[in-house]
Amino acid sequence: MKAAVIERAGATPVYRDFPDPEVHDGEVLITVAAVAVENVDRAIVAGSHYTAGAFQAALPAIPCFDGIGRLPDGTLVGFGGLTPPYGSLAERAVVPAAYTATIPDGIEPAVAAALSSAITAMSMRTAAGLEPGETVLIQGATGVAGRLAVQIARLLGAGRIVATGRDDAALEDVAALGADTLINTTASDDELLRSFRTHAGDGYDVVADFLWGRPTELLVRALTPETFAFHQPTRLVQIGESAGPAIRLTGESLRTSGLEVYGAARNLATGMATAYQQVVDWVSNGELTIAVETVPLSQIAQAWTRTDLRGRRLVVVPG
Repeated sequence: MKAAVIERAGATPVYRDFPDPEVHDGEVLITVAAVAVENVDRAIVAGSHYTAGAFQAALPAIPCFDGIGRLPDGTLVGFGGLTPPYGSLAERAVVPAAYTATIPDGIEPAVAAALSSAITAMSMRTAAGLEPGETVLIQGATGVAGRLAVQIARLLGAGRIVATGRDDAALEDVAALGADTLINTTASDDELLRSFRTHAGDGYDVVADFLWGRPTELLVRALTPETFAFHQPTRLVQIGESAGPAIRLTGESLRTSGLEVYGAARNLATGMATAYQQVVDWVSNGELTIAVETVPLSQIAQAWTRTDLRGRRLVVVPG
């Protein structure tokens, strides 16, 4: 079969022949229809993600570990559970039958492949318990998941949405999606600190953080009071780290700011099914739009390094 193959750590995928996977008891053969390429996939290929060990040990290997495809009877399903060297960027995949789920009618395969980004944004509710009327700060709102988070925050009833990003034009796009206030994080430390404080209003109730690094470190400083005051809680959900893998977190910022930090996976084991169904319903009725850019598998080498997607999720389709 044809597949996108990583020959060595950090390399760009090569479109070439790869041995077909074998089907064993309890497994099903999938004809792949669409695969979303996300930051985590690139990090695994680069060897920088904490789960990259198995993939790196199996090289040459096919990247990406979930996708959308058809069973032998034509049923469209989402699938996962792949084991290196086999990944989903291929014509076919074999997965445990238990790792498939039927995709509802009316959702195109390319859009279905990108649903995971929207479900991640649902951590505002599953992890942080977002309630209608609350103020949400979305750190990194100009990326694919960040733009979805803006839409989802509005759909969940957020009273006010503050969005950050590095590009003014992209931030204007985010405003059109429902953000009320925009903050450009390329400002100097002092300016960014001041912006966080100025636009906090009565406080940020929930922060969906796709950035970490410098912007979040400055946000934490902005939340720390300069007097003996007791601030209302700010529930920060740590989702991504596109601005850096670490921050300096002082004890006083936790003692006095009301800051509560949660991982995006908090409560997901019990809340995933509900979050997934909500996202599917929104997409099905047109309330939530997921922007995708489709490319054929044969062009994966050129697509892998594209930087012009501007908020669209790269989705690889057959061809």
